[in-house]
Amino acid sequence: MNTSEIIFAKTVKEHKSTIYTVCYMFSKDADEVNDLFQEVLVNLWRGFEGFENRSDIKTWIYRVSLNTCISIDRKKRRQVTVPLSMNINLFEDRDEDTRQVDMLHKRISQLKPFDRAIVLLWLEELSYEEIGQIVGISAKNVSVRLFRIKEELKRMSNPSNNK
Repeated sequence: MNTSEIIFAKTVKEHKSTIYTVCYMFSKDADEVNDLFQEVLVNLWRGFEGFENRSDIKTWIYRVSLNTCISIDRKKRRQVTVPLSMNINLFEDRDEDTRQVDMLHKRISQLKPFDRAIVLLWLEELSYEEIGQIVGISAKNVSVRLFRIKEELKRMSNPSNNK
């Protein structure tokens, strides 16, 4: 292994939970999450030599991860697919916490990809400034968008109020 491969491997190891979290936000299917993860790694490797440390490495990794997942999500939405269902879920968990997390995940997955990205970063407890740097908008715009997203999620939780 050459020096850049060693540094890249170390960087990925340090930030793999960040990458995985972004991928998980775009799919709950384990195989698809792994595919997204691999695509992110390919894109990170392609851009690694050109990374000039003008931003924090974690910010860059978030940006590449989000852009990769959003791009793949857009392509996936354009394709017409027929889902294969076996009507069985061996991993199903029925406790209240799991149901609430699943319900929140389903609602968040209905958001537009850009809004999903903002929610993910907010849930990761990044500051509005950091979120803005990653997605390319101002901190004030992050604040406004989060307010609107929260309102939209509330409407989803109470369908009788939808207008």
